[in-house]
Amino acid sequence: MKVEIWSDIVCPFCYIGKRRFEQALEQVPYRDEVEVIFRSFELDPHAPVKVDHDIHDMLAAKYGMSREQAKQMNDQVSEQARSVGLTYNLDQAVPTNTFDAHRLTHYAKQHGKLIEMTERLFMAYFTEGKHIGDREVLADLAADIGLDRTEANQVLEDGSFEEDVRADQQQAARLGIRAVPFFVINNKYGVSGAQPVDVFVNALNKAHSEEQPAIQVLHEETQADAACTDGACVPKKP
Repeated sequence: MKVEIWSDIVCPFCYIGKRRFEQALEQVPYRDEVEVIFRSFELDPHAPVKVDHDIHDMLAAKYGMSREQAKQMNDQVSEQARSVGLTYNLDQAVPTNTFDAHRLTHYAKQHGKLIEMTERLFMAYFTEGKHIGDREVLADLAADIGLDRTEANQVLEDGSFEEDVRADQQQAARLGIRAVPFFVINNKYGVSGAQPVDVFVNALNKAHSEEQPAIQVLHEETQADAACTDGACVPKKP
């Protein structure tokens, strides 16, 4: 079974959705059969790397509300994060462009560390208040999960994996994905948003049940001696 997750590093519900999905995965017996792939999605492709405002001002400007109202909304999101064991320090979050961070996840994927890199980036942004648009910071984060810092820094500087990020975004467009997180299971079922754990469990179970071969009896013989009942068939004497 394959689950593809479109998300953006600065999307608060993406981290919450990731954790709820992981909790759902722990509840199914076939968890080791599930391949999880994170796909790139930018909420704001035109966002600058450096800004002179914090996340509260950004939200206030986006929705035309006061800073205090924006802060209350962010506090509510932080409460949801706490419900799944995450710590959000949104007062410290640094709004930025995430394109380089997404390129880094593709580099990590090449080395079998996509899941670890994605988790490290989320934690860096939402919990630690790190500037994930800064390439030196990104190289440090790569080193934190065991990747070569020098190589990661070179990847960030030379534009590697740009096409991979764009390919994920184009695939999202073809699928009609306009909001994240978005989960695609076996290229058949889609789950939009940071849904409750049981929603993910039900979706996984449905997809998994359809992968199991079903035995269909195409013809049923009515004669008692036309089927084996003891594991060995003896031809009937003429």
